[in-house]
Amino acid sequence: MYKGITVGAVTTIGNKHVNRGTPCEDASFAVTKNGVSVVCIADGAGGKQYTDARFGSDCAVHVITDTLCEHFDALYSENREAAVRGYLMAKLRVAFADIMEERTLDVIDRLSCTLLFVAVKDRRMMIGHIGDGLIVRISPSGVSPISMPQNDKDGKTYFVTAAHADNYMRLLKTTVDDVHAIALMTDGVQDSVYNEEAGLVKPVVAKMAETFASGREEGEKSVLETVQKYIVGSSNVSDDASFGVMLFEGTKAPDPSCLESEAAKFASSSESFKELSLAIKPELIKAHEIISKCAGETVETQPEPEKVPDTVSAEKQEPEKETKEPSRISKISIILLIAGIVLCVIGAIELVLSLKG
Repeated sequence: MYKGITVGAVTTIGNKHVNRGTPCEDASFAVTKNGVSVVCIADGAGGKQYTDARFGSDCAVHVITDTLCEHFDALYSENREAAVRGYLMAKLRVAFADIMEERTLDVIDRLSCTLLFVAVKDRRMMIGHIGDGLIVRISPSGVSPISMPQNDKDGKTYFVTAAHADNYMRLLKTTVDDVHAIALMTDGVQDSVYNEEAGLVKPVVAKMAETFASGREEGEKSVLETVQKYIVGSSNVSDDASFGVMLFEGTKAPDPSCLESEAAKFASSSESFKELSLAIKPELIKAHEIISKCAGETVETQPEPEKVPDTVSAEKQEPEKETKEPSRISKISIILLIAGIVLCVIGAIELVLSLKG
């Protein structure tokens, strides 16, 4: 069991923005409150249409951090993952609406950003990720990615402002057993330390995280210098960069000499998830017919099978409204209503006769 937790995060502007005279669009925040330790980073979307992305990323890291610190137990114990993802995205949408009103924005997309976070209370750990960027697990046995960048074949990614952002959000609930540190980074760092074709995280990430063993102040200072000198400073078109760390004090760090610096590429395949979705469609229709037949139902038409979301566009489907025949309860209710009316009429007649008498 760890002896304590050290958290920290740094953000620095990239040369691309410096040269253009535009502000940094990344944001990061790390805190321990109410017994919950949280590290959260976000990358504001680039492009002319995302005019206020920096406000979106700054808002996102603070809102999500506060939410996790205040409601960790309820979020962790909820078994419906979709409900938790929906709640977190709803919190952001509420906060973004306030910014839109304050800054008189016409569309929420102007606040678009990615989001990565890790939250820990006692031994429980919750990790969330939407968009590009990378979350890494550092253990005594090595360094490995927990959540990899979400990009399609054209390099496009996903943002928290998407209409169905909760569909794209990854959420992992686990424990901190055998974990030495968790490192989070936006794509401004990820591109320099991660080989996506081989799924390999470079050993430097473990070294950067280990600087926090000397405390938060020393860790943030060291990491910021490393990022500015070797990552941002290595290119005139470098992007904004954020790096966050959660270090579990008293746990064993990996042996630097045993960390892999090279790996073979993953085997490539031309098969796509969309093809899988289309291939199972006739099987799903047949299965529905069998299930209906076994249940004694008559299948008049072949219903459209439930859509399997693909990796690019996964939209929620509205449930079909069921039409039900009047039940026995509703017929009894009508009879009782008529009987009540009749009794009321009889009572009124008796009252009139008694008054005349």
